Amino acid sequence: MLVITNLIDKIRNTVRYKLLVLVLFPIMLVMPITLVLAIYWGANFSYEQLYIKVNTDLSVSHDVFERIKRDYLNSLGKTAESYSFHSQLISGNSEQIHQQLQQLKLDYSLSYINLLDSDGFITTVKASTSHQLARQSTALDAALQGIASSGIEIFSATELAEKGLSEIVDLPLIETARARPTDRRIEDRGMMIRVLYPVVDQNGEILAVLDAGVLLNGNFTFVDVIRDLVYGPGSLIEGSIGTVTVFLEDVRISTNVPIRPGERALGTRVSNEVRTIVLDQGHTWIDRAFVVNDWYISSYEPIIDIDGNRVGMLYAGFLETPFRQSLINALIVLILLFFMLMGLTGLVAVKGAKSIFKPLELMSSVVQATRRGEDKRIGEITTRDEIGSLANEFDAMLDLLNERKILLQKWADDLEEKVDERTAELKHKNNELMNTITVLRKTRQKLVVAEKLAALGELTAGVAHEINNPTAVMLGNLDLIIAELGDNLTPVQDEIDLVVDQIYRIKDITNNLLQYARPDTYAGYMAEIDINHIIEETLKLVHHFRASIYYRFDMNLEAALPININQQELQQVLINLLSNAIQALPEHDGVVSITTRDIDGSSVEIIIEDNGHGMDQDMVSKAFNPFYTTKGQGEGTGLGLSISYGLIRRYGGNIEVTSEPGNGTRFVVTLNCEPVIIEDEKMIQEQLEEIEAAVG
Repeated sequence: MLVITNLIDKIRNTVRYKLLVLVLFPIMLVMPITLVLAIYWGANFSYEQLYIKVNTDLSVSHDVFERIKRDYLNSLGKTAESYSFHSQLISGNSEQIHQQLQQLKLDYSLSYINLLDSDGFITTVKASTSHQLARQSTALDAALQGIASSGIEIFSATELAEKGLSEIVDLPLIETARARPTDRRIEDRGMMIRVLYPVVDQNGEILAVLDAGVLLNGNFTFVDVIRDLVYGPGSLIEGSIGTVTVFLEDVRISTNVPIRPGERALGTRVSNEVRTIVLDQGHTWIDRAFVVNDWYISSYEPIIDIDGNRVGMLYAGFLETPFRQSLINALIVLILLFFMLMGLTGLVAVKGAKSIFKPLELMSSVVQATRRGEDKRIGEITTRDEIGSLANEFDAMLDLLNERKILLQKWADDLEEKVDERTAELKHKNNELMNTITVLRKTRQKLVVAEKLAALGELTAGVAHEINNPTAVMLGNLDLIIAELGDNLTPVQDEIDLVVDQIYRIKDITNNLLQYARPDTYAGYMAEIDINHIIEETLKLVHHFRASIYYRFDMNLEAALPININQQELQQVLINLLSNAIQALPEHDGVVSITTRDIDGSSVEIIIEDNGHGMDQDMVSKAFNPFYTTKGQGEGTGLGLSISYGLIRRYGGNIEVTSEPGNGTRFVVTLNCEPVIIEDEKMIQEQLEEIEAAVG
């Protein structure tokens, strides 16, 4: 790792190595890429050729297999259509027929041969009796209809025993790597090439059917013949072996694949991945495959019986190891040649660069020393070429730079001091400006609300006085009417009382308006109260909202300081804030959070927060404006928050609101423990003084 780090440093800091990299980089880039591509292409191409060959081998094996089945059918057909056989069959000479069939069995190595009557029973002409029904299949039905066929059929152990073949078929299964797990321990079925040929007379009538079979279990002649045709001398490289196998399902019943030297791998089973592709899915396998105990370039195809079922596999393949080793040897030679060429190229480039770049290396060493703070020079250079002249000029430039360095350092020190001073001043001014802006924004909002409340107060005071005058006249006249009527007033006493009550109701309304317009004149009775108790009592007054919407209160009442304030007016403020919060809640999972806490031992905060739809900044800025409401038409007057604001400010407190659309609304009510009643004019004057102090 250290060597690599040093090399990287040299490449970064040395002209020689940079130029060497520029020269060698194309070679070092192109040749490895070419090598990798050659290896990749060579390996792929080699295996593609091997797969093409093994595919061809499988096709040849398939054709040989089909030709062998046709040969058995033709040989049986020659006998069935011969004059001698016809004449013996018609004359009923069973002895001669038996001799001909036995000779046919010997000539073609048949496992069995039977003569069936027109009903499918095994018969002997001599006895003219039927003994046993032949094995039923679609091929036999076709033969009884006059259609000859040859195909694969699987015989059970019982059927093989009837033909005396069970002893040569019983095959113990050998545990095989990569095979699908199974509980079977022996294969006692047989794979038979069954040939059926009808014997017809001159009129086309079925006289009999020749039924013959060739058992493939342990039939080494069969697979060896196919192997010799497919993998003849010179078809494979030295060391590789070609093999052919017939499978009954996934069991090797006839093969020349060795399990060990001199022993065939009978009873071993195919790998699970091959079985899945070939037997389960019915596809052909052309790829590498693990065969018994080694890797082979393999090809498999399903064997289909006469009923169209996949009952086994035909395999052709050859050992992969010799081909793989040959490919590896070729790649090793290619890689060695590559490194030899790279080494030779690098050696030539390094030798050539050494004589050219020595002056540059001296300049580089001086640069490094100068960087470390050393006062070093190149000295006299004997060469008079461009590089030598450059070295001499380099020394002169270093002397000049040294003088400039001293001067620049002095200027830099002075400049740094001035920059620090100006930066500190700017930071201080910036902080002051931000504070001023914040105060101005809050004060402006309070001033606007106060001015609107003052204007509204003047309006309501005038309206209240104008209403009081007619009501006083009405009460005076009613008193006169009552006095004049005396006892005659009884019939209309109820109506007179109703009119009086309504007039006093009007006076109460005007008194409330005057209380809003002149809070200092109509200030309520103040008492020392427990803020937490007032909140709990107030919650009972908004209980009726639960009938229209489901919500819950989240209480966190921690305030301990008593507050001097009018209880009814504070409840009026709390009811306004709670009703607004409840009406803004969602239909489900509404939560109103109420928190109280002491502030600096002199005031109390009441925080009312909901998880409703919230308000944007434009709505927040207008929240305390008289007659401003976000509710629907007829649902609110827009005076609740403005009245609440006026009540709290009268006692020297404050209400602040923050909100975001979709994130609910938060009201913070601040009350002093010892409040002082504040008039509207005084309130405005305070705001102006705050502005002047902030700007000043």
